[in-house]
Amino acid sequence: MARRSKVFPDFASAIQGIEDGSTIGFGGFAMPGVPFNLMKALQSSGAKGLTCVANTTGGAGQPRMPDIGHLVELGMVKKVICAFTAATRASDQLPFTKYYESGEVEAELVPQGTLAERMRAAGAGIPAFYTPTAVGTELAAGRETRVFAGREYLLEPALPLDYAFIRAHRADASGNLRFRRSQRNFNPIMAMAARVVIAEVENDIEPAGAFDPDDIHLAGIFVHRMVVIPADGLSPQLRENRA
Repeated sequence: MARRSKVFPDFASAIQGIEDGSTIGFGGFAMPGVPFNLMKALQSSGAKGLTCVANTTGGAGQPRMPDIGHLVELGMVKKVICAFTAATRASDQLPFTKYYESGEVEAELVPQGTLAERMRAAGAGIPAFYTPTAVGTELAAGRETRVFAGREYLLEPALPLDYAFIRAHRADASGNLRFRRSQRNFNPIMAMAARVVIAEVENDIEPAGAFDPDDIHLAGIFVHRMVVIPADGLSPQLRENRA
């Protein structure tokens, strides 16, 4: 039986089958790792009741690229789990913020390191862990804590994902990925936490076995679908990234 290709012809086909109520992780830590094209395709999918997991909802930068805020504006999102529910500068305004403040969309604020560890734990099969982060703050109100060696720790649950939308610099036909710059911050751990991983790739897919095993950042066993970003794809500094 021939092995089914992981390479899809376009973004619409790559995201086909996203169910209502899915929990989707969106990679990225600043622009190099954000899957803009997959996010744009999701806007036309018709999926509803989504839970979106990301470092931030985006939208403060101009020109505005596809972001979680667009999905919220389209009525596709019921909850956002992220490290930033508001802009980091008073002069900026995230489009998502007004929906959260009005109660139209639920938001769960998670410290950045805790957010990463919750997904890493999910990928490792760890159901929960204790961390000192957020102890004594509003984020810990009413939640379980425990004292270890005289210090109080907060119990945090793992954060499994139904889908992870990520972006990679290079890929081979087996789905092995290599990341560039800040692409490695969230993309690998999101992929390991997800049931289905969909990657947009900046360069043409290379033959299986093209990478030295020591140079693989994410093993192909975690990757299920890939799409090559076309020359006219949504991608700031695409020409530089392809170098």
